[in-house]
Amino acid sequence: MSIEVSNESGVAVSEEELISIARFVLDRMKVNPAAELSIVLLGTAAMADLHMRWMDLPGPTDVMSFPMDELEPGGRPDAPEPGPAMLGDIVLCPEFAADQAAANGHSLGQELALLTVHGVLHLLGYDHAEPDEEREMFALQQQLLEDWVAEQVELYHKERQSEKDRQLVDKFRNLDEL
Repeated sequence: MSIEVSNESGVAVSEEELISIARFVLDRMKVNPAAELSIVLLGTAAMADLHMRWMDLPGPTDVMSFPMDELEPGGRPDAPEPGPAMLGDIVLCPEFAADQAAANGHSLGQELALLTVHGVLHLLGYDHAEPDEEREMFALQQQLLEDWVAEQVELYHKERQSEKDRQLVDKFRNLDEL
């Protein structure tokens, strides 16, 4: 799976984390591993321009999704086997997201992870224009975020344990030399 990040926002963000959450969602949603995704981070002025041009809404927004290939069938997990495709672009505005993160009492990284999941789900055909769609999409979004965080915690603990194991082996290796 090819995921490219282009940070044109001037805000330092963890591109590895954005790739990690996007890859997790695409894997969990059973998107073909040959699929390609682009994540672009823009400043507020550039995002406001896109928002006006594509949505006819003034001012910046947090996330916009621009699908490239028609994904039906195969964009959703309940559809037939998906094929390879250029999924499209997710455009994030870290400055706008930072304000939302502060208002919601969490970090910019957490907000960008949420927005990345949201953007990927839009590329896969999910929407929230109708109440039923909103419930489905937001429940899935929350579950994917929780599962990704749990996986990250597990990986962290495995890495810590591996480091402790390595130190212990090194310690006993040195005893043999005495």
